[in-house]
Amino acid sequence: MSDLLTSEAKPKTSATLTVRIIKSFTYRTEKSLVLHDVNLLTTTVGQLKERSRQAVQTQPGWKPYKNVQLDTLKLYTKAHGAKTSNLIINLDHDDWILNDDEKTLEELGFENETEVSFFHLADYTAFKQNPETSWDC
Repeated sequence: MSDLLTSEAKPKTSATLTVRIIKSFTYRTEKSLVLHDVNLLTTTVGQLKERSRQAVQTQPGWKPYKNVQLDTLKLYTKAHGAKTSNLIINLDHDDWILNDDEKTLEELGFENETEVSFFHLADYTAFKQNPETSWDC
């Protein structure tokens, strides 16, 4: 039995990331995209966005998400880290928005099993101003 954490189980050149593709904040519509063999040392935020968009456009099961304008990534949680009570995104920590497309994931502290949310920034901003879901009505 190993005391190795799952975040340390894989090298930074072959990490597994979960990208939470958000279609609607109000209806809590999201689908998780699991990306394997991501090189955290060389992959930039811009490349992660493009890889995620490409997967949504080409992989089966993503038809309802193909017209979503995905433009913003935000850290959701790292492996073994605290999770938010919101089921699809952190509404606090706007400093976790990844707005520099040139930074590598390793520079931003990504590890194996890091989760990020991918969404349309205008939808996020509107939801933050009125964070009611369809379940609250």
